Amino acid sequence: MRNIFKPFSNALAGVVYAFKTQRHMRFHMYIVVLVVLLGLFVGLRVREIMVLMFIISLVLVAEMFNSAIEAIVDMVKPGFHPLAKLAKDMSAGAVLITSVTAVVVALLLMLGEGRWERIIVQISSPGRQFLHQDNVAVAARIVLGFFVLLVLIVIGKGLGKRGQVFKGGMVSGHAAFGFFLAVTVIFLSNNLLVSLIAIFLASMVAQSRWERRIHSLFELSLGATLGGLLAILLFGLETL
Repeated sequence: MRNIFKPFSNALAGVVYAFKTQRHMRFHMYIVVLVVLLGLFVGLRVREIMVLMFIISLVLVAEMFNSAIEAIVDMVKPGFHPLAKLAKDMSAGAVLITSVTAVVVALLLMLGEGRWERIIVQISSPGRQFLHQDNVAVAARIVLGFFVLLVLIVIGKGLGKRGQVFKGGMVSGHAAFGFFLAVTVIFLSNNLLVSLIAIFLASMVAQSRWERRIHSLFELSLGATLGGLLAILLFGLETL
């Protein structure tokens, strides 16, 4: 019996050690409790709870693998080395991918199937009323758009040969998200003045990146086009 339970004891010790020593592991654990309680509060079904628990377990497993890889790298190469940094960055990237996916899945599960009350998206303006749409459908599309856009930006930055993750790169993330939201506002509002303001604000965001010489005009245009086309795909095709 001792030989049977010894591996479980060691595994549990590893989980406890990760929770005690890793700040991000503690954060993920707290979020797990919060998300599960929220899922029960909104009345998720058994299958939805199973999906939620599975995706949450992927985040925790990725975080523990990340901690294990960091420990091995520090043991093998205590000093700085480009390959050691690359190994740590890639393992952290795995945690990021699983975390973003978990957030998207959780939001879609909790917002779906009319679980929340139907809320009409409308903002009063003189002599004009905004286009009525189901808030649940709009929120789900925006969340999905953010996720897809983030993936496309990562791919674009990976294909480029200059810049860093949060500074520079072949695709401007600021311009992409700015024009995604601007074009989304155009289709949701059906109001000329609001649409012009949205485009102006997105252009100001892009212009600030050009003034600071973080992105070229091509990179800003590419990001703006990417965000705009994705918004058209999610919100504009049904209006054609």
